[in-house]
Amino acid sequence: MHALNQSTKLLKTPLPRRAIMILKAATIALIPALVIQGWRVKKNTPRLPEPEGMREGQSGSGQALSILIAGDSAAAGVGVATQEDALLGAVLKELQADYAVSWKLHAKSGDSTAQVIESLNALEARHYDVVLTSVGVNDVTKLMSAEAWIQQQRKFYGLIEDKFTPDLIIAAGVPPMHLFPALPNPLGWLFGQYAKQMNKQLAQFIQHRPAMQWIEYDLKKYQSLNLEMAADGFHPSKEIYQIWAQEAAAKIRRKF
Repeated sequence: MHALNQSTKLLKTPLPRRAIMILKAATIALIPALVIQGWRVKKNTPRLPEPEGMREGQSGSGQALSILIAGDSAAAGVGVATQEDALLGAVLKELQADYAVSWKLHAKSGDSTAQVIESLNALEARHYDVVLTSVGVNDVTKLMSAEAWIQQQRKFYGLIEDKFTPDLIIAAGVPPMHLFPALPNPLGWLFGQYAKQMNKQLAQFIQHRPAMQWIEYDLKKYQSLNLEMAADGFHPSKEIYQIWAQEAAAKIRRKF
């Protein structure tokens, strides 16, 4: 009877709460496999460096526009050799014909949201018209719950709003990590579930912030276009950075 009552309570639990409970249970059950697969992935996946190139400057001509790109390895451009082929370079190529862009890249491979917050705290306060962000993957790999993660996002974007007073924030969604070629199952599946829950929270969070928009990391779409990821099977390729930049530039043009 006790087991029946527990089952009944679970069925009456709202779906989001049930999903969280199921994910927690799956995480615990899969810990032995995760440890082994995590070790193998770390051992066998090539560690790509951050691309070479300037991280602050000016380019283009036209309407004045200032941009800050902040976050983790994807923001930093890991997956390509130079910043020209990374997110920064791709965004500048999209905008330089119409805007005189003053830009800064402040990102580091491996940084979690908490580490990005700490890093941004060290910057001087100034206005940027646009802030592009990429965080989340390194929170997923730490198996951070979506509830804890969204609290960090509140702190992260609150800091950005207070310190850089942007007119537009463009947040990249957490990638669907279950589709990463570098990640075997069940590790990839589990990371994908964490990413999915984080994105649901992020979408709700952005709905209440008029100055914020987001870009979905649509890996299924990229794969349908025969676009591959970087050599490590974990980071964007030049072509994916280009699509990301095109979507960001379109949002910027609509705003400015």
